[in-house]
Amino acid sequence: MDTPHRERTGPRSRLGALLLLLPALLVSMDISVLFVAAPVVVEDLDPTATQWLWMMDVYGFVLAGLLIPMGALGDRIGRRRLLLAGALAFGAASALLAAAPTPQLFIAGRVLLGAGAATLAPSTLSLLRVMFTDPGRRRTAVGMWTAAFAGGAVVGPVIGGALLEFFWWGSVFLINLPVMALLLAAGPFLLPEYRSAGRDAFDLTGAVASLVAVIALVQAAKRFVEHGPDGAGAVALAVGAAALTLFLLRQRRARNPLVDLSLFTRPAFSASVLGNTAVSFAASGLGLLTFTFLQVVHGASPLSAALYTLPTVFGTVTGATLAGILAARIRPAVLMPGGLSVGAAGFGSVAAVGTDTHIAVFIGGYTVLTLGIGLVATLANTLILATAPPERAGAAAGVSETSTELGGALGIATLGTVAASVYRDTMAGAVPGAGRAATENVAGASSTAAHLPPEEAASLLATAFDAYTSGMSAAAATGAGTLLLVALVAAASLRRIHAGTGREPAVAGPAPV
Repeated sequence: MDTPHRERTGPRSRLGALLLLLPALLVSMDISVLFVAAPVVVEDLDPTATQWLWMMDVYGFVLAGLLIPMGALGDRIGRRRLLLAGALAFGAASALLAAAPTPQLFIAGRVLLGAGAATLAPSTLSLLRVMFTDPGRRRTAVGMWTAAFAGGAVVGPVIGGALLEFFWWGSVFLINLPVMALLLAAGPFLLPEYRSAGRDAFDLTGAVASLVAVIALVQAAKRFVEHGPDGAGAVALAVGAAALTLFLLRQRRARNPLVDLSLFTRPAFSASVLGNTAVSFAASGLGLLTFTFLQVVHGASPLSAALYTLPTVFGTVTGATLAGILAARIRPAVLMPGGLSVGAAGFGSVAAVGTDTHIAVFIGGYTVLTLGIGLVATLANTLILATAPPERAGAAAGVSETSTELGGALGIATLGTVAASVYRDTMAGAVPGAGRAATENVAGASSTAAHLPPEEAASLLATAFDAYTSGMSAAAATGAGTLLLVALVAAASLRRIHAGTGREPAVAGPAPV
């Protein structure tokens, strides 16, 4: 059994921290890499609309459903051990995806990739918790981790776009293999092992219940947003609610639960989980719409579209850096709502974009959004780790990342559906006889226009581009409203939390400014 780890500050510790950024980057990248690869994957595999939704979403759903169980498992069997096992699984799934000849095998590969990612993500963040016990160094390390994790969603399309210029779409998954090989080779030498002292059996029933609850509830939300209340959505909601109830009952009664539910009674923890969910919801939902907007509406190539978004990486890194600097001086009740408000302002700029607006205006608004996201996510992850005891850091990291992945999956489903609904409603009456493909999505309109006379094609494309931009604006407005609402909740929840500690004052009274 491993003893509690004491912080090391030498080159080995710093190299270990840098090594942990790589899997964090890839886990996030593999959500967004399909944004830019979507057109060629759809052309090659020819999935149905339902299959394509699952090809996009199932990775995030499985990842979100397994993060809490895998985080708790790492606390028991060893976080480094789980990390290295996850590297093997993630690499194998990446190879399967690259060679997938059908939508069904592609979906299976995404399921396996999500399971592998669920072992990597909580292990990386919880290892930082024990590697850096000094609050300042931990904030710096968590800021770097957050920049990698959040930045991966932006870097993924950049790398994917570059690869698609020269290779087939499977290359966007094969790039994972050398990174996993490096992690397997260097991890045993650079990373400490840590596991809790408890020897209680792993709560398999609770793990299965959490997985079923997350997947069923997300499917219910997707169904209700896309089709309205119906039988299939009601069944998914009932299954999810039952599984969630079972999970909560198991956690209350278990001797060594997967999640210590008392953590949610701490304002710093619960507000941080909510903040993580909100910014991920907003960013992932807009990310999906962005690349279609750049590639189809503005005619950019996959690589050009990815390069256009590079400033948003700078926004994320700047936000994470600011959080590390300001968190020691400014109370979370000011800093977190401030970051959420900055993100909402970025969304507001995107919502005002029209088809004739210069791309720089759109990218500027998107960069402001990522600035707020980097600040909020870094602060939230730091508070979550600070409020959880060291022996529960894996499970706490799992909760943190579950909120991120769940928010991302819901953002893609919800904001994507809002945009699609506006597009379909606009196109339904505007272009009679345009055909199902043209009224379903803007890519279909572009394909249809290629077979029409020039005058008709220009009219169809102008209408379709306006409809898509209107849908994106509606989705951005929805994201802005979500962030502002969460900012109000965070301000109220965190009002008594000290700057730099994540703790409430010992004596009732106003918290220091």
